[in-house]
Amino acid sequence: MASTVSSEKIDLLLYGPSKRIVDEGFSDQFVLHKVESFADLDTLDAGVAGKIRGVAITDSIPAGAPMQSRFPKLEIMASFGVGYDHVDSTYAREHGIVVTNTPDVLTEEVADTTLGLLIATLREFVKADKYVRSGLWLGGKFPLSVGSLRDRKVGIVGMGRIGQAIGRRLDASLVPVVYHSRNPAAGVKYKHYPDLIEMAKAVDTLIVIVPGGASTLKMINADVLKALGPRGVIVNVARGSVVDEPALIAALKSGAILAAGLDVFADEPKVPDELKTMQNVILLPHIGSASVYTRNAMDQLIVDNLIDWFAGKPPLTPIPETPVKGR
Repeated sequence: MASTVSSEKIDLLLYGPSKRIVDEGFSDQFVLHKVESFADLDTLDAGVAGKIRGVAITDSIPAGAPMQSRFPKLEIMASFGVGYDHVDSTYAREHGIVVTNTPDVLTEEVADTTLGLLIATLREFVKADKYVRSGLWLGGKFPLSVGSLRDRKVGIVGMGRIGQAIGRRLDASLVPVVYHSRNPAAGVKYKHYPDLIEMAKAVDTLIVIVPGGASTLKMINADVLKALGPRGVIVNVARGSVVDEPALIAALKSGAILAAGLDVFADEPKVPDELKTMQNVILLPHIGSASVYTRNAMDQLIVDNLIDWFAGKPPLTPIPETPVKGR
């Protein structure tokens, strides 16, 4: 532990699934209270709730106004993951509550997953694996894959830390890259498309890596998929809400696009049966950052943000909506 807090006891709520690094990350100057779900908040004594000053959110569980308003002394919420659409940042800002997330430490892992998912989708690796296991190889060679990375042009939807890390991997693979975002990203060499439809027309592959929330809800819709065309491949490693799932299913069934690789879904962990039966789709259970190494680093960043805050320092990774001033 890098910092020493004052001798005053500080009450923290560990909110979400139990995680060893978070459970064991605090000195005895912190008093820890554990609640694993929003429903379980009702079991928390009102006197305890009145003392909570910090919250470690260990999963994407509801942390909206109904949750935050239970804790009148709440100063900071340290949330697991880059995305924080499960946290009401507007309420937090209006009530002087700082919110942190866990960027950077997962950037390379998610970018690795993205490129692996793209290649597996194009080259039909899952189907090929099943071909070998079933014994079909004994009867003949596996068919040539229609898709290939070699004749592709990729449009990245979102050009933050992870988008840029994906771009570096595509550069190394000699694949042309362009991108769409609200504004051009500083220091990025790729061509910027302010209009998503125009970019979709110019490429044959979309990689989606934007935050969830109202501003990106169903931004990959039927019009975008139509613009992408029959060679089109979409890889979503962002949030399920970003893609219009029924429109995607319809495009895959009709041949309006070629294939999809999906790590996220609209109503996780529920996945539409139609997607499960499609041979031109690869489905992953939201594992973008899910290695022991990277998840440990994310958990440690939750702890470090809280320790620094209560040591009188700025937290390491505050979200833009709740900036920290005067520390």
